Formats: sequence, C-alpha cells, structure tokens
Amino acid sequence: MTEVDVVVLGLGPGGEHAALKLARAGLEVVAIDRRLVGGECPYFGCIPSKMMIRAANVLAEARRVGELAGEASVTASWAPVAERIRAEATDSWDDRAAVERLEKSGATFVRGHGRLDGERTVVVGEQRFTARRGVVLNTGTEPGVPPIEGLDGTPYWTNREVVRLQSLPGSLVVLGGGAIGLELAQAFARFGVQVTVLESADRILSAEEPEVSELMSQALTREGIRVMAGVTIDRVSYDEGRFTLGDVSADKLLVAAGRRSNLSDIGLETVGLDPSARSLDTDGQLRVHDGLYAVGDITGKGAFTHVAMYQAAIAIRDLLGEGGPEADYRAVPRVTFTDPEVGSVGMTEQEARAAGLDVRVGMADIPKSARGWLHKAGNEGLIKVVSDGEVLVGATSVGPTGGEVLSMLATAVHARVPVATLRHMPFAYPTFHRAVESALTELG
Repeated sequence: MTEVDVVVLGLGPGGEHAALKLARAGLEVVAIDRRLVGGECPYFGCIPSKMMIRAANVLAEARRVGELAGEASVTASWAPVAERIRAEATDSWDDRAAVERLEKSGATFVRGHGRLDGERTVVVGEQRFTARRGVVLNTGTEPGVPPIEGLDGTPYWTNREVVRLQSLPGSLVVLGGGAIGLELAQAFARFGVQVTVLESADRILSAEEPEVSELMSQALTREGIRVMAGVTIDRVSYDEGRFTLGDVSADKLLVAAGRRSNLSDIGLETVGLDPSARSLDTDGQLRVHDGLYAVGDITGKGAFTHVAMYQAAIAIRDLLGEGGPEADYRAVPRVTFTDPEVGSVGMTEQEARAAGLDVRVGMADIPKSARGWLHKAGNEGLIKVVSDGEVLVGATSVGPTGGEVLSMLATAVHARVPVATLRHMPFAYPTFHRAVESALTELG
C-alpha cells in the first residue's frame, strides 16, 4: 500500500493535464494508464486527422486556381502526409516524451490497467495506491463497433488504423456520417480514393441543424463522394480483398460509428457505481462523490479534448482547495473540420423549441455576403442563430473558416450578450464573420 495525495487513472488530455498541474503544485501524484500518455487525441485522433485534412485542403485549393487565378496542375501524394503524422504528430506512436514530461513534473507514472478497489484506492497489478485527496478518472473511450453480422473478424479500420496508413486504397466505404466519418471521407476523396458514406440516421451530421446536413451532403456529393443516409446495414461480407455492404462494395471499410466509454472494467462497482453505465454524473466541481472525480468523455458532456481540459482545470482547482466557478455546459463549442467547416455552440432550433423557449431564428448565406462573393471558389456556408427572446442560446457557423467565426458566437452564448448589443456593434468589412450581423438582423 502506497499513500499519495492524488491518483489519476487514465491519461488522456484531461488526466495528463491534471497530473502535471497537481504535481507541479507540490502534491504527490500517481498517474496510471495502460495505453499511451496523452490519450487518443495526439496519436489517433485530433492531431493526425487534422494533418490529413490540412493536406487534403491544400490539394482542393490548388484545384480551384482555374476559377480564380489562371492554370495549375497538382499531383497528389500520400507519402508526405504519412511521414508527417509518424514523425511530428506521434513520434512513431511512442509516448516517451509525454512520460518524461510527467516524471519531470514530479508525478510517478505507472503503466498498466488500473482499477478502483474501494474509496480512494486504485490497484495496478500488485501495486495498491490510496489517495488522501482524491482519485481522478479519465479513462476515455474506444472506437464503437456496431454489432453487424459478418463484421467481426474482418480487417476493417477504425481511426486507429487509418492514421498509420502508408498508402491509400482505390475505394473506401465509411460506416458513419458523423464528424469523424465525414472528415476522413473528404480527406481521402481529395487524394483520389472513391468514397461512399453510409449513415443509418435519416441525415448525415444528425446532431447539427438540418440545413447543415443538406449543405454538407451537397458539398460532398459535388466532390464525387457517394452519400447514403437512412440506410440499414444488416450484414458485412469480406471476400477476395473486398468488403460488401448491401449493394456497396469497396477495397476497405472504415468504421466511424461513434465511441464507447471505458467504464466497464475499472472497478466502479467497488464504489457503488454501475460498471455498465455509459457515463458518470458529476457535480459542478467534477466530483462523482467525495474523493472521486471524473473528467473527459466519460462524463457525457462532449467527446472533445477542449471539454476534458476545461473539466480538468475545475477539478484541479477543487483538489487544491482554490475554489472557482462550477462547470457550465451551455456554450460548449464543437467543430467538424470538413470543407466547409461546421462550427456550432449551444442549442439547435429543435432543442430550443423542445425546451419551450421563446424561439427566434435568423439565417444568412455565406455566398451572399461580401466576403463570400469575393472568396468565390469553395465559399459554401451559412450562419444560423437561435435566440430565447433577446438572448442567443445557440448558433451555427458553416464556411471556409466556420470554426473560427464560431468564437464570437460562443462568447455571445456563454456570456448571455443581449441580441440588441450584438446588433449594434461594428462588424469588420469584408469578413466572413460579418455574416453574423445579417443573421442577427433576420431574427424574428
């Protein structure tokens, strides 16, 4: 038995941040993970995928030269992308640098599968740690794989296999029309892969506004991607190096059908919690109960690195006795890094109406804005704002810089800035964010 101040179980972005900050504050910290320190984001998620997207977007821009600036030809090559991912994003999927950073902070790192064993106690193999101040859970998620007949045992890909690719297939089926599926589908299509997207919901990006789903379906279709929504896949077959799903066949299959929480085998039952739960309920300081905190995907507040980091900061303050604001999820932003980018914050129109709010909606088309007209090639997009009377409760920003324009809308929702204040502020001309002014004018 080793007694320390804090045990951090799971070292995704939130857990790693908590371990580093608490150790640097002088606490005795034990940090545990069976996988790579840093979690999914730097090795298999945010960072490598955005490197793919950046490269694919450069190709797309080069192909737009003919519409704006003369003539150009471009030959796509995956080799620089694969090398950049290996060398810069993940260092060959080795977390030595992250482990050294942890240890230099003063934390003790333990590689292995940790489990709770009663209040404030975590067991890893033969080692047993008790935390004086508390245990922080950040065990994250795994790729979700739907129970489709024939899928198990086939060489399908998830995001973890995709980031290791040294070459691309001729054709690809993407199972899932959410953010991850669409980002990767578009990136591969721009490198010449024939891509089909299959989505079981009646529209892609089903968590977003309906107008976004329609716009993105049209944008992807124009790029040669086959988008099929509202489809049911009962069986997958794999024969002679090809996958078949219904009437769709391709060389490779990417399963991007969501994520599942890593909660089933971390000893939740030893502290009176349900190991089959999809997420853990926390209070405003991220406490599940006294001495046990949870941050990141397992809280069900959004499977995003920025949510995990935000939550970790609150838990850190509480563990250090510093106090501070409680968690507030009214204005959690999210961005799908397709082209155009899809950014959203707060409630959708449907969610606001279901909540019984005094709903007013304003819309503006990016191509009709001055900057959209100037941009011309690749200028698809829209701004949609949703208010409860005179205060914004949600917004969507789609466009060439949709995620960046979202920042002002996220601030407005979070700070409850009155619509009248927003309407009467100056908006720089000609910018994409000036379309926000047009959307606000249309609020009715």
